[in-house]
Amino acid sequence: MTSLLETPVPTAADHLTLRRGAARVLLTNWTGSSTVPSRGLYPHQWSWDSAFIAIGLRHLSVRRAQRELESLLGAQWADGRVPHIVFSPAVPLDAYFPSPDFWRSSTAGAPAGAPAGTETSGIVQPPVHALAAWLVHEADPEASRSRGFLPRVYDRLVAWHDYLTGARDLGGGGLAAMVHPWEPGMDNSPCWDGPLRRVEPAAPGSYRRADLDHGQASERPTDLDYGRYVRLASDYRDSGYADVRGTHAFAVEDPCVNALLIVSEHALARIAAGTGADPAPHEARAERLTAALVERLWSPADGMFLCRDVVGDELIPERSVAGLVPLIVPGLPRHIADALLDTASGPGFRLGDVPMAPSYDFAGHAFDPSRYWRGPAWFNTNWLLERGLRLYGRPRTADALRTAMLDAAGASAFAEYVDPVTAEARGTRAFGWTAALTLDLLAAAGSASGDGGPSTPSIGVRT
Repeated sequence: MTSLLETPVPTAADHLTLRRGAARVLLTNWTGSSTVPSRGLYPHQWSWDSAFIAIGLRHLSVRRAQRELESLLGAQWADGRVPHIVFSPAVPLDAYFPSPDFWRSSTAGAPAGAPAGTETSGIVQPPVHALAAWLVHEADPEASRSRGFLPRVYDRLVAWHDYLTGARDLGGGGLAAMVHPWEPGMDNSPCWDGPLRRVEPAAPGSYRRADLDHGQASERPTDLDYGRYVRLASDYRDSGYADVRGTHAFAVEDPCVNALLIVSEHALARIAAGTGADPAPHEARAERLTAALVERLWSPADGMFLCRDVVGDELIPERSVAGLVPLIVPGLPRHIADALLDTASGPGFRLGDVPMAPSYDFAGHAFDPSRYWRGPAWFNTNWLLERGLRLYGRPRTADALRTAMLDAAGASAFAEYVDPVTAEARGTRAFGWTAALTLDLLAAAGSASGDGGPSTPSIGVRT
């Protein structure tokens, strides 16, 4: 088998075709104010999707990338949370579940400051937004300053981070906790199997899964898992979306979520400086979060970070790609960074051997190459790993991963996720962040080869 490190970089002509295809996806999925992940399966605006999409959109239209983030932050709650879905009133209620009439954000969320005129979900997703905002600004600083982009988003991003480090520090150790499997973004990861056993699933006849109208059941979460998701969401809704320690059946500290929070806090420091505010508090918070990440989630025996079950106050013995994502965090102790690099290229994740890193350990008891976050490779997590590899001195492996991702994106018609060994398409096609991150990787490849295109500024990731 030929090593991926020996795979030739695609030609400029290949890149042009791929760029046009990715741009077509984003143009098709644009609604006028934001970009849907996909027209069928995900017909509304999703939080971390919009952040990744903005990162790619900046290579097509900085103005549209700014609008992507501004529209999402416009639905922010008064307590600072950025909801994981902003619902479009133009989409029929039965097109997606849970729909606005399930979440009832404007009424059930009123005690937490949900907006009265916009329906949203009541849970959150990983905080990629400050990182995205800074990258969008850097794509055209003059245009950003002329529109006052950074001053418009700064206070909202500060409130978002304050919420995560305040109300969501449910474990009391300084990290943000997630209260629903949908919040870390890796919905049915095996990491959640143990904590979910505490949750009584909602009755099957009490809801209808719209996701199976657009995807194969073998590639989606099981009915048992889905019933538990519904139960957790309805209980949280019925509590008025209150974040109170000791009241959540599911509460986890996730290394991917907190790594993204750290990198976004570093980005927020740069945004602060760009608006005349003091960057020092953001850098200090990033340092505290990094120390807490290492203290609470690092597993020397596994050579990677693990999730922590806050309810049981113990690490969850499941190895997912979330535990490698902290490679994007600047200033990790060198022995930890080296261990992460070894684990990423070892038998569990096989970077440099397979096209893309799986979402779950190849040798794990629950590995499934086709079922959502239980094995398939995702473009957003591999995009993060590609940057982490560069940050910690593995450019050849990063180059090979970038090439493999570009090949997989084009061959799969910008699939939602792919088989980690064969790169065969899984999930829906023409997926928003796959197309967007393809554009970003193409721009970086063009810059590195001298073919033009903007370089990517470093925020603890890479130049």
